[in-house]
Amino acid sequence: MIEDSGKRGNTMAGRRQLFAEMRAQDLDRIRLSTYRTACKLRFVQKKCNLHLVDIWNVIEALRENALNNLDPNIELNVARLEAVLSTIFYQLNKRMPTTHQIHVEQSISLLLNFLLAAFDPEGHGKISVFAVKMALATLCGGKIMDKLRYIFSMISDSSGVMVYGRYDQFLREVLKLPTAVFEGPSFGYTEQSARSCFSQQKKVTLNGFLDTLMSDPPPQCLVWLPLLHRLANVENVFHPVECSYCHKESMMGFRYRCQQCHNYQLCQDCFWRGHAGGSHSNQHQMKEYTSWKSPAKKLTNALSKSLSCASSREPLHPMFPDQPEKPLNLAHIVPPRPVTSMNDTLFSHSVPSSGSPFITRSMLESSNRLDEEHRLIARYAARLAAESTSPQPTQQRSAPDISFTIDANKQQRQLIAELENKNREILQEIQRLRLEHEQASQPTPEKAQQNPTLLAELRLLRQRKDELEQRMSALQESRRELMVQLEGLMKLLKEEELKQGVSYVPYCRS
Repeated sequence: MIEDSGKRGNTMAGRRQLFAEMRAQDLDRIRLSTYRTACKLRFVQKKCNLHLVDIWNVIEALRENALNNLDPNIELNVARLEAVLSTIFYQLNKRMPTTHQIHVEQSISLLLNFLLAAFDPEGHGKISVFAVKMALATLCGGKIMDKLRYIFSMISDSSGVMVYGRYDQFLREVLKLPTAVFEGPSFGYTEQSARSCFSQQKKVTLNGFLDTLMSDPPPQCLVWLPLLHRLANVENVFHPVECSYCHKESMMGFRYRCQQCHNYQLCQDCFWRGHAGGSHSNQHQMKEYTSWKSPAKKLTNALSKSLSCASSREPLHPMFPDQPEKPLNLAHIVPPRPVTSMNDTLFSHSVPSSGSPFITRSMLESSNRLDEEHRLIARYAARLAAESTSPQPTQQRSAPDISFTIDANKQQRQLIAELENKNREILQEIQRLRLEHEQASQPTPEKAQQNPTLLAELRLLRQRKDELEQRMSALQESRRELMVQLEGLMKLLKEEELKQGVSYVPYCRS
């Protein structure tokens, strides 16, 4: 009981620290609620280092913690939620260079406290899986189209049509984020929120969902979401233009130009806080600019548009098929990865200090897991080769059909052999990198302090260790591409089976 009260005290202290730092930014002086909400959520995003994580990293972390197939309504306790966040940030530190490492413990604590404040204000210590997925998908970095595609996969049925009840649940959860940063009066959930976005008599597919949420303007209750991504994109944009109010010689971020006053331009700080000078008024219509073009470039673009017959406006997103492609069922070939216990998960994500043995252990565990996946891919390729070379049932077919089948099987066997060779090379390279890493981790700082030459060698070995980690990530990416090629090969084999009318005996595991 005393321990629980201590944890609650630490949680409340973490929340107060985050919100106190947010108030110190003086964001409440921003006049428009849309910009105010987006700026506050951007502050939380950067403070928790979520802007360095994209949706694919989030999906991978959810998969590693066995949350991808859980019922969305199941509630997670604080310990398991902390394990998910630990996976995200420790994997992030592995991808970051050594000069840009983040403070993992602080990031986990800040994000955990913010999620509890947003989705568990009563202090029950539990958050639903759906709320965790929606919050991480909304607050992480990356492209808004990829994030919306993931969100749509959570609120649509198997035929690729949005379920309005799930969309209403999505709004209930995602609109708790503005409420957590004290913008509930402007963007809190209401019963009319879902109705104002889509008509319930119309089937909404992925393309319609993206068209609505990425349009200009988007739905009123989510108008802050695309602005949050625009804020991230323009933070380092430079405008060599003088602000007409504060008279700064240049601007960073957004630039605003009055549509009534001649050559009246404001920086984002002056516009957000409602500053106006001379004949300009805050009631005038302003146009937002996310980049700066020289007069010569503007003239060139105007001439090219006038001479072009086709429309130069690019679509908001590529067109996706209405029917989602069903993933291949590989359960009879690749066994599922066993779910680790919570104690093992928390132990593997303990805070490693500089030179701690936890670093070597975690890297070796990830290498062993990678080897296991490569062996599974090799088994997968071997099974495909066995199926392609297995005797077919006797059927009366013409000579051209038989020769075509033989050629196709020969090409497939060649492709499988190439993939197996590539997989073997990757396994050998991983083994070599592991041996080099073990050799690089042998020198200790105590020995290096006794001999200056050992100190120099230690620096070189650490540099080599960073290079090996980068090489390891490249090999993992190559392994993913290999898996995609194998899935495509199996799809071709199944299509050929359908054409020939041949039914294989299903494989059963004993």
